[in-house]
Amino acid sequence: MLFSPMPALAKLFPFGAVTEEHFDKLFNINVRGTLFTVQKALPLLKDGGSIILNGSVASVKGTAAFGVYAASKAAVRSFARTWTTDLKDRHIRSNVVSPGPINTPLANSLSADVTAQLVSTIPMGRMGEPEEVAKVALFLASDDSSFVTGIELFVDGGRAQI
Repeated sequence: MLFSPMPALAKLFPFGAVTEEHFDKLFNINVRGTLFTVQKALPLLKDGGSIILNGSVASVKGTAAFGVYAASKAAVRSFARTWTTDLKDRHIRSNVVSPGPINTPLANSLSADVTAQLVSTIPMGRMGEPEEVAKVALFLASDDSSFVTGIELFVDGGRAQI
């Protein structure tokens, strides 16, 4: 595990070191948790509402030792696609916000060298701010995005695009 101060969800597991416990924990939280939370919330959602799922740039980058986490976020992306068609009669939009590296307490626990290496992979040359992710989520929740559904919107300084 590369980043020992990080919680278990953010630790990197090389392919040969992945355990069933690690796999189950990530998929239970990111996939099972998402599915059943949204399912239980559906009766409370008004027709024409918006579901915004939390994805990650990791689902498309192929980062070494991040395969299980990336796969769990790819599954979340798949939910947005299928729920777009499943919920079309209710006009409920389903989208994914996929942040890249964001200045959070978790990211701030990384060493300066790791942070510098991470920033070097971001075309904008900096970490994102939580407010930048929030603004994208607000857009997807608003009527300004009334014709937007089934997408994954990256808030990552261009990292997923190169």
